Amino acid sequence: MKRGTGLAAAFLVGLVAVGLAIGGVNRNWSTHSQGDTEVPATASQGQAQAIFHMSEDGSSLDFKLIASNIADVTQSHIHCGTPGANGPIVVFLYGFGPTVSPNGVLSEGTITNANVIPRPDSEVCPGGVANLDDVIEKMNNDGAYVNVHTVAIPGGEIRGDIK
Repeated sequence: MKRGTGLAAAFLVGLVAVGLAIGGVNRNWSTHSQGDTEVPATASQGQAQAIFHMSEDGSSLDFKLIASNIADVTQSHIHCGTPGANGPIVVFLYGFGPTVSPNGVLSEGTITNANVIPRPDSEVCPGGVANLDDVIEKMNNDGAYVNVHTVAIPGGEIRGDIK
């Protein structure tokens, strides 16, 4: 009888652990951007890593964008769009600064509702984006990507879908 009770208790603890893991809030995302995931694909040797961390209260998103082997970067953004689809810009990560050829941190900062560019519901941005909560929802559901734009390929030289 004790063995059965022990197994039942272990099973119950396992279910609770799985429930906590499933019910937990994701506060971290990242993506690795490269040319072959751009739409259309490019032959770029450029690489970038974007790392995101949401604040405890969910009101802001800290980010760091690291890039290398890429020349004449003009802008970088979070776009609304599923893998394989190009969508609208919803947050600037780098832009309106000097054109740069980074080999390290391209930009870092904090995103809040004030930084979000609202977008209506569309085929490429289902449900649209109104605020930071919507951007995070897209990031959680394969609906957002990071793009790095250059002088040579202004539409986007490298891309990484946010996971």
